[in-house]
Amino acid sequence: MALFTREEALEYHRSPRRGKLEVIPIKPCATQKDLSLAYSPGVAEACNAIADDKKLVSEYTGRSNLVAVVSNGTAVLGLGNIGPEAGKPVMEGKGVLFKVFADVDVYDICLKTSGPGQLISVVETLEPTFGGINLEDIKAPECFIIEDALKASMNIPVFHDDQHGTAIISGSALLNACELTGRKIEDVRVVVVGAGAAGIACSRFYMELGVRRENICMFDSRGLIHEGRKGLNRYKKMFAQKEDLGDLAACLKGADVFLGLSKGNLLTKDMVKSMAPQPILFAMANPVPEIPYEDAKDAVPDCIMGTGRSDYPNQINNVAGFPYIFRGALDVEATEINEEMKLAAAYALAKLAKEDVPAEVCAAYDVESISYGIDYILPKPLDPRILTWVTPAVAKAAMETGVARKPIADLDAYAESLKVRVAASQARIKTFTQDYYK
Repeated sequence: MALFTREEALEYHRSPRRGKLEVIPIKPCATQKDLSLAYSPGVAEACNAIADDKKLVSEYTGRSNLVAVVSNGTAVLGLGNIGPEAGKPVMEGKGVLFKVFADVDVYDICLKTSGPGQLISVVETLEPTFGGINLEDIKAPECFIIEDALKASMNIPVFHDDQHGTAIISGSALLNACELTGRKIEDVRVVVVGAGAAGIACSRFYMELGVRRENICMFDSRGLIHEGRKGLNRYKKMFAQKEDLGDLAACLKGADVFLGLSKGNLLTKDMVKSMAPQPILFAMANPVPEIPYEDAKDAVPDCIMGTGRSDYPNQINNVAGFPYIFRGALDVEATEINEEMKLAAAYALAKLAKEDVPAEVCAAYDVESISYGIDYILPKPLDPRILTWVTPAVAKAAMETGVARKPIADLDAYAESLKVRVAASQARIKTFTQDYYK
C-alpha cells in the first residue's frame, strides 16, 4: 500500500528548503574572536600543525567523519541510466541515512563523466578531503573496474554499496535462512537472476560464506551464463556453468535459493513449487518483486521470503549495513573495508536477529512482538541495536586484520559511546526537522 502520493514526494523534496541536506556550522562565529579563530589568523595554527604532520588532519578538521557519496547516475535502483542530475536526490537521501543512523557526515558528488577512467581520476583527487568513499548507482561492469582501481590507489575505505551492502545484508539473511531450514550452506544450490553489480557481488560474498561456485546458476538478460556463450566479461565468466543447463524454470527445479536482482514478476507459483522443500526466496526487484509475496506464500506456505520492501517480512535493506560499516571503519581510521570487515558485519546481523526484540522496535512496526523465525530472519532496519552490534564488529575486524590506524582499546565502552553519540546527533537533527509537518 502506497504511503504517499507523487505530489507529496515532490513537495517533500521541494519545501521548506530544496533538497534534503543542509550544511550547518558547529562552531560559533558571532564575535570578533570567533571570526579570528574560525578563519584568519587563527586558522593558520591548524594549517601549520597539519603541514608539519598530515595525520593531524583528523584532529583539526572533520575529514575523519566525512564520506563522499559518488555517482554518475548510470544505474539508479529501479530507474536505470538517468544521469547524474536525476540521480542526485538518491545521493542526498543516502546522506540523510548516513547521518540519521550513524552520525556520518556526507557530501554527495554527482559526476558527469565520460568513462571509468575519468571518474577514477576525479575521485582519486578527493582523498585529502574525505575519510571514505561510498560509490553508488554506477553500472556494471564499469563499477567493478572503478572500485578495484580506487581501492588500489587510495588509502581510505572505498565501498560500492550496490555491490557489498546488498551482499552483506542478503548474506546475513542466507545464514539464518539456512539455519532455520536445516541446510548446510556448502550444499545449497543457488539460482541468481541479475548479473549486474549486486548479483555478482552477492554471489561472490555467498562463496565467502561457504556456497560453492559450481552450485550457483546465474542468469542475465540473455539467459543462463555458461561457458558456451560468447561475449561474457570476466566478471560473468567467474560464474559460468560448464554447459547450458536450460532456462530459469529448468534450473530452479530442486534449487534451494532464489536470488532476484532483476525485474518484477519473473517467477511463477509453479517454479516455486518445483524448488527444494521450504525454499529460500530473496526477490529484491523494486518496487515489484520477481514474484509477489502473496503468490510465493500461496505456492509454498513455509518458504522463507525476503524482499526489498518494508511492507512485507524480511526486508533486505542496505540501511542495516552501510552507515554502521562506515562508522566502524572511520572510527578506527581504517585504510580499507576488507572482506573480513564485511563478513563481521554479516555475522553480527545474523546473530542479532536471534536476540529478543525490544518493545520500542515492535512499536515502530506496529506489532506486539517479533521473534526469530521464517518471517524474521534479519533485524528490522529501524532497530537501534544494529549500531552497537555491527559497528564494533567491523571495528574489531579492522583491528584484527591490521588495517586500523587508530585502534580502539575497549570495544564495550566504544559501543556505549556510540549510543550517546548517535542520540545526540539525532537530537540536533530534530531541531531542524521537528516543524516540517506543522
